[in-house]
Amino acid sequence: MSVPDYMQCAEDHQTVLVVVQPVGIVPEEQFFKIYKRIASVSQVSTRDSQRLLYIRYRHHYLPENNDWGDFQTHRKVVGLISITTCASAKEWPQTAERFHGQKEVYSSTLYDSRLLVFGLRGDVAEQQRTDVAFYPDFEDCPDVEKRVDDFVESIFIVLESKRLDRATDKSGDKIPLLCVPFEKKDFVGLDTDSRHYKKRCQGRMRKHVGDLCLQAGMLQDALVHYHMAVELLRGVNDFLWLGAALEGLCSASVIFHYPGGTAGRAARRKPSVSQPADAGKRHRPGALTASGISADTSTEIGRAKNCLSPEDIIEKYKEAISYYGKYKNAGVIELEACVKAVRVLAIQKRAREASEFLQNAVYINLGQLSEEEKIQRYSILSELYQLIGFHRKSAFFKRVAAMQCVAPTIPEPGWRACYKLLLETLPGYSLSLDPKDFSKGTHRGWAAVQMRLLHELVYASRRMGNPGLSVRHLSFLLQTMLDFLSDQEKKEVTQSLENYTSKCPGGMEVITLPDGLKLPPVPFTKLPIVRSVKLLNLPVSLRPHKVKGLPGQNMSTASPFIYSPIIMHNRGEERCKKIEFQWVQGDVCEVQLMVYNPMPYELRVENMGLLTSGVEFESLPAALSLPAESGLYPVTLVGVPRTAGNITVNGYHTAVFGVTSDCLLEGLPSVKTSGSLVEVIPSLPRLQLSTSLPRSAHASQPTSREELSSTVSLQLFNGETQQLTITLENIGSEDIETLELTSKILSTKEKVFGEFLSWELEEASSRLPLKSGQAVTLTVHIKVELDFSGQESLLQDLNDDGISVTGLPISSPLRQLLKPRSESRAAGSESGRAEYSHVKTLEAFLNFKYSGGAGRVEGYHRELSLGVHVDVEPSVFFTRVNTLPATSTRQCHLLLDIFNPTEHELTVSADNNQDLVLHASECQRMAIQVDKFDFESLPQPDQEAARFTSPKQQEEERQHAQGSQINSKLGICWTIPSLRRRGEASVEGVLNQLVLEHLQLAPLQWDVLVNGRPCDCDVIADCRAGDPVTLEVRLTNRSKNAVGPLALTVVPFQDFQNGVQNYDLGDAVSFIGSNTFYIDTVKPRESSVCVGALLFLYTGDFYLNIKFQDDSAGRELPLAWFTLPSVHIRALDAPLQAGA
Repeated sequence: MSVPDYMQCAEDHQTVLVVVQPVGIVPEEQFFKIYKRIASVSQVSTRDSQRLLYIRYRHHYLPENNDWGDFQTHRKVVGLISITTCASAKEWPQTAERFHGQKEVYSSTLYDSRLLVFGLRGDVAEQQRTDVAFYPDFEDCPDVEKRVDDFVESIFIVLESKRLDRATDKSGDKIPLLCVPFEKKDFVGLDTDSRHYKKRCQGRMRKHVGDLCLQAGMLQDALVHYHMAVELLRGVNDFLWLGAALEGLCSASVIFHYPGGTAGRAARRKPSVSQPADAGKRHRPGALTASGISADTSTEIGRAKNCLSPEDIIEKYKEAISYYGKYKNAGVIELEACVKAVRVLAIQKRAREASEFLQNAVYINLGQLSEEEKIQRYSILSELYQLIGFHRKSAFFKRVAAMQCVAPTIPEPGWRACYKLLLETLPGYSLSLDPKDFSKGTHRGWAAVQMRLLHELVYASRRMGNPGLSVRHLSFLLQTMLDFLSDQEKKEVTQSLENYTSKCPGGMEVITLPDGLKLPPVPFTKLPIVRSVKLLNLPVSLRPHKVKGLPGQNMSTASPFIYSPIIMHNRGEERCKKIEFQWVQGDVCEVQLMVYNPMPYELRVENMGLLTSGVEFESLPAALSLPAESGLYPVTLVGVPRTAGNITVNGYHTAVFGVTSDCLLEGLPSVKTSGSLVEVIPSLPRLQLSTSLPRSAHASQPTSREELSSTVSLQLFNGETQQLTITLENIGSEDIETLELTSKILSTKEKVFGEFLSWELEEASSRLPLKSGQAVTLTVHIKVELDFSGQESLLQDLNDDGISVTGLPISSPLRQLLKPRSESRAAGSESGRAEYSHVKTLEAFLNFKYSGGAGRVEGYHRELSLGVHVDVEPSVFFTRVNTLPATSTRQCHLLLDIFNPTEHELTVSADNNQDLVLHASECQRMAIQVDKFDFESLPQPDQEAARFTSPKQQEEERQHAQGSQINSKLGICWTIPSLRRRGEASVEGVLNQLVLEHLQLAPLQWDVLVNGRPCDCDVIADCRAGDPVTLEVRLTNRSKNAVGPLALTVVPFQDFQNGVQNYDLGDAVSFIGSNTFYIDTVKPRESSVCVGALLFLYTGDFYLNIKFQDDSAGRELPLAWFTLPSVHIRALDAPLQAGA
């Protein structure tokens, strides 16, 4: 016996063997259909007894194995069922002859046989024969199972008779010696009368009867006979048969302990009403009656005593196998015994001992095995190791079996079988074909072995002629084992992959194998490795802004509570996914990936784009080349959303080495992302801005560089005005329906006077809506007006240069040139002069707010900002300002010391004044006669607004209004003829409180009339000596409060112009009435007049000094309010001439 039955198990010892074979030509499909129906009759309850007969069917059985039937009766073919087709009666004799020839093969052991004939009709088919059954076709055979039942009954009858015949002790007869095939030549010439020979015959026969009892369902009797056989055979050292007796004892004990069987779930026996153990209870030892009925209940005790314990079963198996190992020709028996013991140990969960039996089975030499037998042997070893939980060992033998399928000695290697077996080894090596299993936690298994196995899968699939399968396995190898590949191996694997993909590109489809196994796609998430994914906001000029105050805004929840922890929790969950900013339909959107190339050479990614869901999205793929081991490298992927809604960036797709991959972020837990869900709002127009001035690279502020779309830069002198022409073009697809313009000066240390930026938007607004491709222009006036006052150091330098600022007499020249500085000061003054000429910076931005299209309906708009960067160079400095009284009480002289800090000649002009020419670094004084200002007439601030402003702010606003009024009256301008530059100069920043008071028109207006004519501005009133002169004093109260009563005293005097004044004029001037004038209380906005007269007795020039008497009312008000014009009267002797 050379071919082992690896499927054998201990309970097969109680089965009878029936061979089912075709006769002639029978379709394979039809044969196995009938075979399955026959095999379904696997256990039959006999009619006359309550025992069960178990049948084991085989459709192929070597006749040489049948020769071992005496050694173990379950190996003996006792039944034959033949299946044949017969189309006509003529073929029947030939068919019957073939059936007879088939019986001859097993004639030495057959108990009974049956022939099932299909397709024959007519007289022959109507014959009534017990050994032949006729059926018209394979479909019309309802009683096949019934026929098999009857057939098994007949086998049982023969079996029972043989058991009774062999078990009956016939002391007169000689017991034959049972032999195995290789023993027959050894027993020739032995002394058959010796005691040793007779004991051997008895022991072997006892063992044989035990086998028959076990097959006949008499478990207790079998145990008794096996024990007796063991004793007899042990005494004569008949080791081969002693091993068989021990194995029989183990089998009977296994059947008792494990009625469900040891063959595993697939071959496990169905529990029946009458178990073998139950049948054994009904027989007492030695009760060899035909019916087997016994009323002795003590058999349970006897069976338990004769039956081995689970631990003893294994010990006896070891002993039996050791005896088998003594015989070279018993290798198959030894191997099968090892397999049976392993199945028992698997049931007992004793894996370690089972592995020892299997290790012994590996080294059993069965002689020259065919390749198919080797494959079968390794496959069974693999299954048994799997059964005891040795998964890696199981995978090892499965892989050996796979390699055996393609051994060089096989003329036609079975690559498909090899591939199938290799796939079955994957779980044992902690491998799965799903890359998701390798993205969680640490790597499991031995990477070197796994890589070897994957390489073998690639090669096998290529030899199968399936390059797509090779690409999938090679991709899996590269993706999951990248960390374990050396640099050289990485190159080799990628080169192989490129060779395969040139014939069959790799994709993301699921590959389904013929046996139904599905290979999931393998995305290259490590080529390149992505560390982070960040959705980028749109550029500043394209970002949408929500119109504030729209109904429904910020009303995401309907809760009436200001704060709810539940709502906040939900918002937190949403925030971790949804991003704050929005994208716009139709605009290019960007996603930034930080990628890393782990390969030792340059990695080319042919096609890399975004995977999205939610809205229609047009991805614009990119191709990139990453240097070897590049480190983190930013890659920006772009696309255009074509519809509005919420879009989710699910991942990205790549094409590397000819393999297309879809990499989803949810499968990459190591990738950092700030969110993947963003809202896409409806489309908005796009505005492009161009200017008449060149653009600048100046950043307005470090933190706001990205907030400005562009910046224009220009250089102006202080007080100069420049026009900026802005062209606005609609470069989008939507119409611009609304346009607003605002400006803001960025925080600066410099104080800006007047409007820095001004424009008229009406003309541009009239052009709306602005169609796509149309443009509109807008003029913006840029006027820089900073403080024109000089610093303290400048004042000090000018004083040192000899200018006298105060105390100038009216008759002295009002313009003086700077005296040359001494050489000693020239060197040290450069730093000071550099300070005056310091260029100041002024920055602001224009903000265009526009909207249109569907986005405007949703309440969105865009903002476009233009930065304005102005370098302001000083034009003129007012180093000092003072005032001198004029001849009129309603006028005064404003004295300005003007310094030219430029390097050019500069001309300063004022309204109604002569031009002043200043050379570079020259300072001169300008005197301007101005009318005093009525500041009370300025518009007052709104009382409601004044409540919310500080007193300091109110004072600043008041001074600004006063300064603006003064500046507008002065009209000071400067011109640089060489540069053709001109501008205005403002004294607003240099006016102090004292100067403002001098320039202010007093609230009490005094008018003095002599003979009815006003006397002011050095007007000399002429009169004739001896004639009375009327003197009229008029008070107009412009203050907010009532004034008075007041008393004025008129004191005449003469001025000799040499510092001597004569007040003793009692003989020269006489008052008609009192020289004191009384004024009653004067209410606001009212006037009061007091009239008097005086008489000049001599000719000459007389002056009248009108003084106020010292009273309480006068002390409450400022002295400046009581300044009356001087009165100059000339008394003449001659009569007045007309026009004098």
